[in-house]
Amino acid sequence: MKRLFLFGLTAILGIMTISCDGDYRPLADGNTREVVVVMDSTTWESKTADAIRDVFGQWVLTVPNGEPYYDLQFTQITSQDQLDRLKKQKNLIFAAPIEEDSNVGRQIRGLLDDSIEQRVRQGESFAFPFQDQWYRDQYALILTSTSDSTLAEKIRNTENSLLSNMLEKELKRWEYFVYEKKELTEYSDSLWQNRGFKVRFQHDYIKNVDTLNFISYRRALPQNDRWMWIWYQDNVEDISFLDRDWIISTRDSLSKHFIKGARDSMYVQTYLNRPEIRPIESETFQKGRLLAYETRGTWHMVNGLMGGPFVNFTYYDPDSKRLFMIDYNQFAPGVRNKLPFVRQFRAMGRTFESDSSWTTDQYNLPS
Repeated sequence: MKRLFLFGLTAILGIMTISCDGDYRPLADGNTREVVVVMDSTTWESKTADAIRDVFGQWVLTVPNGEPYYDLQFTQITSQDQLDRLKKQKNLIFAAPIEEDSNVGRQIRGLLDDSIEQRVRQGESFAFPFQDQWYRDQYALILTSTSDSTLAEKIRNTENSLLSNMLEKELKRWEYFVYEKKELTEYSDSLWQNRGFKVRFQHDYIKNVDTLNFISYRRALPQNDRWMWIWYQDNVEDISFLDRDWIISTRDSLSKHFIKGARDSMYVQTYLNRPEIRPIESETFQKGRLLAYETRGTWHMVNGLMGGPFVNFTYYDPDSKRLFMIDYNQFAPGVRNKLPFVRQFRAMGRTFESDSSWTTDQYNLPS
């Protein structure tokens, strides 16, 4: 199934209109976490609609109280004027069987050329993402197959691919949003020059702790306290120990020592007590030559009534034999929706870079 899905991604390049420098069209409307699902109203309770809800609207439990992966809004095409308004939306999903006799079905067939339609009918392709088709900063996805049940099955079987493609667009938006106003380039420049790595910093983070191999920064706002820290280790030849348990144990050890509450007996730790409602999720990915682990979950304050979400990035540079950990946290009991800030952390942590030629004799640390 995944092979067929990826073939569909390649095929859609033939009908894409890519935004680039010099594109002066208006920006698409809507919230980056809202997805408008365009289906005929008679199919809103179909197997396809249920699959879309279960995949794109699934509950995310790595934030306190849980939140939907995306906020879904179902609508249909009732007129050309209404379709023109829909085309302004930031995130769109058009879903219908390829032969469906409805405005949505006709719109889908109008967006696909004959060769792609044929592959859909042959069961070779079903998912077609395209960006900036009508407006800038837009992500649209066509989902179509030979029948309602077949389309629903394909959506469920390729859940990870479908979500990762949409999430990639969202994280690019967050990266732009976080650093658009201003960023602290002096922090990243100093890290690169003096320690051989860097990550981008939002404009109002303030440095707290700065030791030999641990640095922390804080963005302390009255209703939305956020902080991040970086730890690194040189001369790491073997990483066979590197897994989720080691990451959690290491972040807890560092947090216990450096991330304190009002008293010394209060310190931040990973919340592990209720994995059925507060799971820890970890995944690996490749960032150039770097091996990366991303770990998400919630933290709590030992001997204190505090908690919130965290995102941890652990990177290994095989060229310089260095291991890095970048950890983002939030405490915002008055902020209802925390998933947008988690997505910001996920975008920020992906800006990490390491100098492949770095050697320990290049250190120039403050005394």
